[in-house]
Amino acid sequence: MRLPNEARTEVDEGPGSRLKEEPVVRQARHEDLKDILELYAQLDLTGKEVLAPAEAESIWGKMERYPDYKLYVADRGGQIVGVFALAIMDNLAHAGRPSGLLEDVVVSEEHRGKGIGRLIMNYAVGYCQRQGCYKVALSSNLAREGAHVFYERLGFKKHGYSFSLELG
Repeated sequence: MRLPNEARTEVDEGPGSRLKEEPVVRQARHEDLKDILELYAQLDLTGKEVLAPAEAESIWGKMERYPDYKLYVADRGGQIVGVFALAIMDNLAHAGRPSGLLEDVVVSEEHRGKGIGRLIMNYAVGYCQRQGCYKVALSSNLAREGAHVFYERLGFKKHGYSFSLELG
């Protein structure tokens, strides 16, 4: 996977055309919260609704206090077209090298297939490399087969099994 020196790139919108604004990955800001929740509503696979704004505000405050857990957005001229969370976890194994955990990756439905996902993944992997991580991992719902193909195209490999236990 080719990693850019920075998270700016030209993104194909189709043969011979470019997106009007160059998308940029940046850390999410409080004023992005409404747009982020709208993106998460597009991802929902459980039939549950996304957080209410007041609940999201409360969780946002908690997340800001996590030292190595950040929310990022793909911003195209002020329009939030993608979002992801990235945690860097310290580790006593693997010679003390940290690992990266990529979560909640969403690209807006109208921007899928236009390079935004690749931009997001390049940014996340590059950031993990700069932090000295020995790996970056992600999980994906079994139903998201298109996403699985995308991750594999980027060089991600299926590794082991992921188990979860619903707690209510």
